[in-house]
Amino acid sequence: MAYTDDAVKAKLSSLNETQESIVSVAQWIMFHRRHADRTCTIWLERMRETTVNKRLTLIYLANEVVQQSKARRKDDFLIAFSPVIAEATATAYKGATNDVQEKIRRTVEVWSQRRIFEKPIQEAVEGRIMELDKFRSGKKTGLLGGSSLFSGGASTTSPAELQPLIPLQAAVTKANATSAPTLTTANTEYDKLIDPKKPTPTPPVHAARLSALLKSLSSAETAVAESIKTRQELIKGFEDLLATNRAALEKEQAQLLTTTERREAMEKKKREIEDAIMRGVSATSKSPSPGPSRDGASHVNGRATSSAEPERPQVEELTPPPTESLSPIRSPKITAKGLTATANHKGAEVNTPQASQHPPNGFPPPSTTTTPIYPDAVQPPQLSLFDPRHNASSPAKKRKLDAEFEGFGAGDDAMAGLDDDVAELLRAESGGMV
Repeated sequence: MAYTDDAVKAKLSSLNETQESIVSVAQWIMFHRRHADRTCTIWLERMRETTVNKRLTLIYLANEVVQQSKARRKDDFLIAFSPVIAEATATAYKGATNDVQEKIRRTVEVWSQRRIFEKPIQEAVEGRIMELDKFRSGKKTGLLGGSSLFSGGASTTSPAELQPLIPLQAAVTKANATSAPTLTTANTEYDKLIDPKKPTPTPPVHAARLSALLKSLSSAETAVAESIKTRQELIKGFEDLLATNRAALEKEQAQLLTTTERREAMEKKKREIEDAIMRGVSATSKSPSPGPSRDGASHVNGRATSSAEPERPQVEELTPPPTESLSPIRSPKITAKGLTATANHKGAEVNTPQASQHPPNGFPPPSTTTTPIYPDAVQPPQLSLFDPRHNASSPAKKRKLDAEFEGFGAGDDAMAGLDDDVAELLRAESGGMV
């Protein structure tokens, strides 16, 4: 079809949202790149006149044309679209639904990432869209929830390890966008030419169609080869990243093993030290095992500790000892009551010892009698060995005494050699028998 204004308008009118339609019209427009300025003028007029839903398709057509021109290094349409692309994009964006506006923003973001247009043109496009967003009700913030969609894309927030992969991925996307429509066109022309249902054209026409098909196949071959090359470079980048991460993984696994061994060793040492603390022995001491010294104390870490509780100190008694401690064992206590009871029984008078008769130390002299005296109870009458009643009532005992102590008391006077008072006391007790 020859290039005319009506032909361009007819192509734009038949355009729909399918990829095949967009690629077909884009190929026809690029074929007539000598009329790039006129084509862009008609495209802008169509953008202003068409409906809102149709404008998104025109944006997709312009995107296909400019990206193919950038890939083929043909600047005709890039130069032609630069003066009108900002106005056309704002026209398509204004009044569109949120879904359509989101798609337009994505397209503009692709232009920014691939640097389709020069920086001033790109900034103008983004500025017009952001200006329209400011005037929309309930949408005072920037694009996509407050962050601008055109502020550098994912490259500004991606990790440093992924930065080398971003250009490779962009090249793959660009090559795929170039090869896909070219390959589609070549396949379509090939199917039409070899279709057996269609009649065979005349040889000159057939040769011309074959020539066109060969060009399409050659272009598709070149585009696919470029796409394969860029994808291989991307895969190599991923393999390098994978190899780096594998080496880091092996290193981290070795570090984990070393750290685990050290932790287990420290836990074992900690348990040993705790056990030593419980036993009262230092686990880190290099000296021999501590033991008791000569004084009975054990030494731990240079400090002496007693193995047993110390004995209680001796307390000096402040009170005088009891009378029993100074008296002979089983010695009776001589009291005034006991002396009185004995004297009354014998009918003799016994003088009670006074305090003045005690020795200077304040304790009474020890008694020589062995008969216990119970001052608090009624005592039975004590009979002397020389008491006649005792002798009269016990003749057997008297004969026994005479037999055992034969010669005792024999002589002129049994009281010879005794003091006068003692002899008088014995005579009183014996009733004059001695």
